[in-house]
Amino acid sequence: MRTRYSIVAILLHWVIAVLILANLLLGWQMGYLTGMDQFAMFQLHKSIGITVLVLSVVRLAWRLLNPPPPSVAPMKPWEHRVASATHWFFYTLMIGMPLTGWAMVSVSPYNIPTLLWKTIPWPHIGFLHAMDAAGKARVEAVGGNIHLYLALGGAALIALHVAAALKHQFIARDGVLGRMVPGLRSTPHSL
Repeated sequence: MRTRYSIVAILLHWVIAVLILANLLLGWQMGYLTGMDQFAMFQLHKSIGITVLVLSVVRLAWRLLNPPPPSVAPMKPWEHRVASATHWFFYTLMIGMPLTGWAMVSVSPYNIPTLLWKTIPWPHIGFLHAMDAAGKARVEAVGGNIHLYLALGGAALIALHVAAALKHQFIARDGVLGRMVPGLRSTPHSL
């Protein structure tokens, strides 16, 4: 019986995790910059965000076509529900945050083009970009709030996810963390 996630799932998990953490940090720092420094930070933030969006859609498709291995840990029914809900909330965040960011860029009165990784032109969302100024302002206000709340919720969810992984590794010692971390055992063990 397979106990570990596939190499594709593991690779996507860790690449997306690093990109999200980097983007959360960049997002907090952007408001403190001005001029070209701020412009460069926004371009990097957008590049990472769109990369997360693309990789997250790939990851979601992979998960739907390749279900995760069955759990190796004895968990209570409520723990299974919380774990499942947490994973689906992560997908909501991984796709929702970049989409709200993209929407805000598409309605921005500055109309600054996005050049992903200083190389790839990325379009605005057509129907949003074509709105009148009042409509764009409403979308920008709502999108900005949603983007902020998703970032705050994402930070809290990451903390919960890390705490649960550490609990499984060091308290329950049930091998759950080894299912996603290369080099760790995915079977229960004792310290």
